[in-house]
Amino acid sequence: MATIANNLQLVRSRINAACSRLGRSTDSIRLLAVSKTFPAEAVREAFDAGQRCFGENYVQEAIDKIQVLDTLRGEIEWHLIGPLQSNKTRVVAEHFDWVQTVDRLKIAQRLSEQRPDHLPPLQVLVQVNTSGEDTKGGVDPAEALTLSQQVAALPRLTLRGVMALPAPTPDPQAQAAALAQVRVVFDQLKAA
Repeated sequence: MATIANNLQLVRSRINAACSRLGRSTDSIRLLAVSKTFPAEAVREAFDAGQRCFGENYVQEAIDKIQVLDTLRGEIEWHLIGPLQSNKTRVVAEHFDWVQTVDRLKIAQRLSEQRPDHLPPLQVLVQVNTSGEDTKGGVDPAEALTLSQQVAALPRLTLRGVMALPAPTPDPQAQAAALAQVRVVFDQLKAA
């Protein structure tokens, strides 16, 4: 039976092999373990195996885990990777280290205003909807630069980049085209 530690080792081996093939440093890769639906005990097991970054989709489920694992605060990096409603921004600003799904200025403003002064700025990514799916969050690629500049100006946030969840497709060229749109937005942001 595979354990969390064994699974992490397999994933890290695959990352190392890919980096070696591409001539890329493994230090440039950070593994984000998606811990949604897993209990706090599984997060602790992954932590004990060396994992430090955890992604959560559901705010209340994450808050429960964060509180159970409070003794590891400062050693675990918590990422919100799911949609964020404005009525949940305070609790997210108080408990998370990263929000990867900022897609509206209102959400960013609330996160900045509600981030406690004793915590470092909240790390954020602007979510870009490259496929125009109604079921996915994210700003239209044409509006991403403007939103990113507005987010970057907020005092208690640090804009770290952009992210996207392209529509699932078996066509690798379609996936590459969607990701290329994100790269264009990222390059525009860097240039600005």
